[in-house]
Amino acid sequence: MDALLRPGFIIINLSLLFLIFLIVIVARMKKKDHIHYAFLFLMTTIFLWGAGTVLLYYDYLTGSPVRFFTVCLAYIGLILTPIAVLFLSLVFAKTRIKFNWKYVALFIVPLISIIMLLTNNEHHLFYRYLRYEDLADAASLGSYFIVHTLYSYICLLVGMVNLIRFSIKNAGFFSWQSLFIFLGILSSFGYNALLTFQVIKGQFHTNVVVFIVTFAFFYLAIVKFDLFRVVPIALQNVVDHISDSYLVIDTQEMVIDFNKTFQDTFSPLIKVSRKETLDCLIERTEDNPAFQDVLKLVKEDLNQNDSRRYEQSFEIAGQEKFFVIEVTPLINNGVYLSTVILFKDMTEIHAAMETIQRNHEILTEQERLASLGQLIGGIAHNLKTPIMSIAGCLEGLLDLIAEYEHSVGDPIVTVEDHHEIAQEMKSWIEKIRPYCAYMSDIISTVKGQASQFSSDNLQTTFMLDELIKRVELLMRHELKKYHCVLRIQNQIDLSLKVQGDVSSLVQIFDNLIMNAIHAYQGKSGTIDLTIQRKDDQVLFTLTDLGVGIPTAIQERLFKEMVTTKGKAGTGLGLYMSYATIRGRFNGDMWFESQEGNGTTFYISIPIFRAADSSVEG
Repeated sequence: MDALLRPGFIIINLSLLFLIFLIVIVARMKKKDHIHYAFLFLMTTIFLWGAGTVLLYYDYLTGSPVRFFTVCLAYIGLILTPIAVLFLSLVFAKTRIKFNWKYVALFIVPLISIIMLLTNNEHHLFYRYLRYEDLADAASLGSYFIVHTLYSYICLLVGMVNLIRFSIKNAGFFSWQSLFIFLGILSSFGYNALLTFQVIKGQFHTNVVVFIVTFAFFYLAIVKFDLFRVVPIALQNVVDHISDSYLVIDTQEMVIDFNKTFQDTFSPLIKVSRKETLDCLIERTEDNPAFQDVLKLVKEDLNQNDSRRYEQSFEIAGQEKFFVIEVTPLINNGVYLSTVILFKDMTEIHAAMETIQRNHEILTEQERLASLGQLIGGIAHNLKTPIMSIAGCLEGLLDLIAEYEHSVGDPIVTVEDHHEIAQEMKSWIEKIRPYCAYMSDIISTVKGQASQFSSDNLQTTFMLDELIKRVELLMRHELKKYHCVLRIQNQIDLSLKVQGDVSSLVQIFDNLIMNAIHAYQGKSGTIDLTIQRKDDQVLFTLTDLGVGIPTAIQERLFKEMVTTKGKAGTGLGLYMSYATIRGRFNGDMWFESQEGNGTTFYISIPIFRAADSSVEG
């Protein structure tokens, strides 16, 4: 009875009771992760070690001989504890692990040690003799015990280094987690080292008491302080200063982290706290349907292997803000760990895009106005000649009418004279007819071309023949004015159709032809327009032999509004032409130019196919 009251026996029993208490706490947790099972494994091995030690110490205190069963019970726990520490560190570092043959291989040496222990009476390689006072003495250890000790210390060293390394990496050197893990390692590893090198003397049961103390420190560090449910403290200052907000949801649909940016941005909508479930957040956002819908989508996408992306706007503090929301699963070696929800504030970018759109509309309008001015000038000149001709014909008709009026009642005027006057009137009218037809063509062409200045036409189709006729008709005045000739070489069936707005394409060719005219700098010249087919594309080639484009401008020609005409040019023409060909015709535009030798522009546009249209419809 006196043996049961000894301080050492009481301490080891209290330590064992504390261990049982911890086992019950972890076992009763409803939602357990790999870290909890790693703890249960470690606690089980320490419990076997502790239970065997209690029995050994009791036999020693009561004078009973050492029982082989109690030695085996204690040493099986002792043999498995280092490997349990190693597994705890692996789970600590990776959160989750897949149990494969690599991890099974770690149990080979412990399994051999257990076999050597159970068969020790046959070879005495594990222990030379068994006496409680000498269980921690090197003199009683067999030759194989060195192998067991070396492997155990390797596992303990690797496991404890991993624990402290990842603790500092995840939580910072001065965090409570790192502090408790450091104290646990220092107490256990330090005491074992002192015993091994015979610096101090201690009995077998003291080692298990120290190890239970170490385990208590680990429990406080990892479970009580929720090491896996907080953002690394060392990284907190960094993530709090990034412009994007984020929210982290674990495998149990619980919020484990968010940064200060998230708090500052969304605090008017919702207050979030760690360990709060996603369902709770959804319930608390009933007054904010937009944010609630995002959380519901996130809940649906949890445990997915691929990322999701959404765009959503929220009204925050009276201001509409636009976000791109990326839901990304964190997967390590095929194991799902958690989900990161990143909120990218696109409000400024959205506003910038609207500004760009408005500027583009302004540039387009400026180009339309410039084109309209050019078009009106061409119309005026093209109509001037037929109008003057018609005016001359009308003067002739007026003279004939006056002559006819004077002849009425004149007996000298014969019937033949009346017929002659009518015939002359008819001839003047016949002269007017082609001028009217020409004017009608001009008006029809201008009417179609002017449609681009009033509205954006729907995607229609037109024949190449219609395009060429409009270009020839509208550019006739400018070509004649500057003494230039447009030579059109058709190497394609002009009845082929192209999809798009013919007016836009006519304006592009008018602009290119005007540039070619100006390239001759007031001198006469020839401009060649070749139309040919390349596979399923129509290739337009427009060549002049003018001054060419300066090399310094060539690289920026389609990227910026640059011009070679000085104050006479805006640089809009080619810039907008390139954008129109790429955007409205799904084509391409490029050029070749040498200073002093001329320039060639190429435009490639897909040929319209009725079959493709039916498929799309």
